Amino acid sequence: MENRTWTITKSASQRENPGWILRLAALGFLCAGAISVAEAGPREQAKRIHDRLAGVPPTETVLQSMEADVDPGQNNNPMAAAFTAMDNPSFYNVTLKNFAAPWTNRDENVFVPLNDYIALVVGMVRDDEPFNTLLSADLLYVGDASLGLPAYSNNNNDHFEQLEANGLDMLTGLNRTTQSAVTGLPSTATAGAMTTRAAAEAFFVAGTNRAMFRFTMLNHLCNDMEQVHDVKRPPDRIRQDVSRSPGGDSRLFLNNCIGCHSGMDPMAQAFAYYNFNETTGSIEYTQGTVQPKYFNNDANFEPGFRTPDDSWSNYWRSGQNQFLGWDPTLPGSGAGAKSLGEELGNSDAFANCQVKKVFRAVCLREPENQADRDQVTTMVTSFKAGYRMKQTFAEAAVYCMGQ
Repeated sequence: MENRTWTITKSASQRENPGWILRLAALGFLCAGAISVAEAGPREQAKRIHDRLAGVPPTETVLQSMEADVDPGQNNNPMAAAFTAMDNPSFYNVTLKNFAAPWTNRDENVFVPLNDYIALVVGMVRDDEPFNTLLSADLLYVGDASLGLPAYSNNNNDHFEQLEANGLDMLTGLNRTTQSAVTGLPSTATAGAMTTRAAAEAFFVAGTNRAMFRFTMLNHLCNDMEQVHDVKRPPDRIRQDVSRSPGGDSRLFLNNCIGCHSGMDPMAQAFAYYNFNETTGSIEYTQGTVQPKYFNNDANFEPGFRTPDDSWSNYWRSGQNQFLGWDPTLPGSGAGAKSLGEELGNSDAFANCQVKKVFRAVCLREPENQADRDQVTTMVTSFKAGYRMKQTFAEAAVYCMGQ
């Protein structure tokens, strides 16, 4: 490369503001980074795959194996390199833990202790469990009995906090069991992540159980209530606590409140028998008896809907929210959280949401151009073929290995 001498003439303002030096340095780093990406060979690409998935440097032996898989002149199988990277415990203990942690609390905070919700996600990814059952499976992952942990408890999170405090490996230290065998819930009342203790503590506590529906939509279908607002759905299942003329103005209800509640209330009815008891610190399930919270403020509009049971209907199968892509093989109605979880987990919105979150976590950015969007579409199709999250992580890592 030709050697050149650069002369920089500083203005008075530049001399008084040394920040220009930092900006110039940053520009230099960006240029160097662009050159590095453009010139990245199989070894650099293999290391980038490992860094993005495991978050730690590979050993020399692992790097050489991954380099051979990435190299078009050798194995030409970068997907195998990605699966090798996912053999590192840090993929489970750090990457997946941080991936799932924001879903388990209302603040969407990643800095929370390990809990049964996070462990469920980690275990399902590790075991290639079909991820569309995340919201419906009778499934739980707990630490191996040989690890000397406190027993899983319905009343506290000690089991998982101790597992994390001891630095134990979730790649080998998590055992699969069922919620019904450990928590006492009937199998028919289990609904994957939604009936974990962590989810119950965050979203079944107090309130009216609408929080469980709203945060499930936000975390797993990537749509908050404003995005599915539809004032054209029938209001016949909106509960009594919603005023039909808030502040004395019925237009507020007709143009705002109805848009969320007409779809949310008929589906949140699936949680009618659930509560989180703050005194005992555990989830409650009162089969056949609607929780009193469903009748909070029932005098606001007495002619409104009074919840009789846990039957639910998806009014969003008609109207603008058909775009969420509901599975035509499912009935669109049912009873209880498990069947609602199947409805949500088999939607196109669920599949798109998981893929976009993986893309963001691995590529460290949102899809930003047509090539990225085409890649996401390809990954969604692949994901729906078997709902294997490890496959999705690998595909994202391979796509972004040269970036």
